[in-house]
Amino acid sequence: MTFFAELKRRNVIRVGIAYVVVAWLVSQVAEFAIETFGAPDWVLKILVVFLMLGLPIVAIFAWAFELTPEGIRRERDVDRNQSIVKHTGRKLDYTIIFVMALALGYFIYDKLNHQAHDAPQTVAQAEAQIAPPVVAGTPSVDPSIAVLPFADLSPEQDQGYFSDGISEELLNVLVKVRGLKVASRTSSFTYKGSNLSLAEIADELKVNHVLEGSVRKADNRVRITAQLIDATTDRHIWSETFDRDLVDIFAIQDEIANAIVAALSKKLGILEDTPAISVAKTTDNLDAYELYLKARGLFLTRQQLEESIALYERAVALDPAFARAWEGLAAVYAVVESWGFTGRDWDSLALSAAERALELEPGLSTPWAVKGQIATNNNDYVSGMAHLDRAVQLDPTNATNYLWRGINYSTLGMQAESIADYERCLEIDPAYANCKRHLALSYMIINHNEQALSLIEQVAKYGFKVFSYHQQYSQRLMSLGQRLAATIILVNHFDSNSAFPVSEVLDAMEFPERDHGRGLQKLLNWIDNSGHARATFAVPLVAFKAYHLIEPVPSMNRWVWLEENTDFRASEYFVPFMRKAGVAVYWRAKGFPPGCRPLGEEGFECD
Repeated sequence: MTFFAELKRRNVIRVGIAYVVVAWLVSQVAEFAIETFGAPDWVLKILVVFLMLGLPIVAIFAWAFELTPEGIRRERDVDRNQSIVKHTGRKLDYTIIFVMALALGYFIYDKLNHQAHDAPQTVAQAEAQIAPPVVAGTPSVDPSIAVLPFADLSPEQDQGYFSDGISEELLNVLVKVRGLKVASRTSSFTYKGSNLSLAEIADELKVNHVLEGSVRKADNRVRITAQLIDATTDRHIWSETFDRDLVDIFAIQDEIANAIVAALSKKLGILEDTPAISVAKTTDNLDAYELYLKARGLFLTRQQLEESIALYERAVALDPAFARAWEGLAAVYAVVESWGFTGRDWDSLALSAAERALELEPGLSTPWAVKGQIATNNNDYVSGMAHLDRAVQLDPTNATNYLWRGINYSTLGMQAESIADYERCLEIDPAYANCKRHLALSYMIINHNEQALSLIEQVAKYGFKVFSYHQQYSQRLMSLGQRLAATIILVNHFDSNSAFPVSEVLDAMEFPERDHGRGLQKLLNWIDNSGHARATFAVPLVAFKAYHLIEPVPSMNRWVWLEENTDFRASEYFVPFMRKAGVAVYWRAKGFPPGCRPLGEEGFECD
């Protein structure tokens, strides 16, 4: 008998075929499981190696052993007349046919599934993927959604900036859908890594739907999984996985956003007749886009601002026509100096970047807000406020535009307009801590102390450093008899040196009738040794009534309007101070705030 014939007789060939088919099926199922659970790629590679090594072992085992009615025995010990290899062979044939049918079915399913993913998604396809419609008679509610940060399931867990960027880009697309309320990035990203349930997050953000998902990026491939959940019932409305080559990330965003709108409109009866969403391709350079996402992530968290600038600058170097990268660069240039970075003419750089962004895309709002901030920082409130008005008009959904304009309204003494802007900011973005802390100061100015203290408490709960720029709080807290709270604020604000004369400053606030000459000298010595300009310590200097030493500082002059500083407003130093701050020019051009009035052609006074 030939060797090949003996292989057939001992069922070695059948066993080999069965093993190969089963191994292929196992590897396919394993690949799906590994991608689903985000396991490292090396797990699949090791599994494939073990499956390959198993083939010769199985073949040797089939050659050397035989299945008999008494169990597995060595082939040479089996009587040929009692061998059941033919019966075993038929069972193996049936097994091979069954396993191959399973493999063929899985292969067909996998191919069809990938074709469906790779084709543009139609409304009919989206309808087939979503949950059954709600029961007739269910009361309708205004549709609202929060886009939570997508999880990074990439092998090295180093694509957090990319997954955050995809989440934010989807959020920005959905914001443009008429009739859909979308929680802002600041609010949604507060819950990154949170242990709260989706229902709890939705309740805090005041939305009835949540979009969550994951991103797995490896080389030039990306898998984005997204799922839309009805937060009121914890029911999945729609879910989909998008496997794509990283050729056009904007087309993927387009698909996901349209599928979400289709789910909301066709099955829940909301957002009906919404036109298809089209995501504009902002750059053809994927490397520039990834640099942009990294830079934006660092800027929004105010981390490594110099690195953020470097990344933005590389992005615009790769694609000089990338308007959104110029916009982001303008924004970080505009704020970096306030975070202690010097050595470059940041204002000029910011203006240049903002102008370039507007040349490329005139409809952008942030460049106008940047121009407004730079103008007001240079005491030009007339053009500065006009630029901020333009920013709000161009994008009424941008909470930061309202925040920046509100700060300037408050500086101008127009607290009603300031509060309206802050409240609009919080209506758009309920978790925007910066809006809350600035609103707290305006509430203090109009003596709504309970609301102010409530906001300060809320901001502190989220870990936001409420004390920055708000030495002003200490004056009102002392008036309310809360010396300990005032102490904490001053210590946190002036934390560069533990010798800051906190007690002397608070004593001057509490007992203005006493002689505080020694305390003032102690404060001045501390300021001089700190290396900072005296002008930035306005509130402590005001407490000692050292008005002659006070200079206006952009965005830090709102202490002027507190009730505790009536004496300063009545002093000879007030008018020169406000003129130097540029406020008087704006009043003459646009009108005086409540409590202030012109005196002749040049003078004015304020209660």
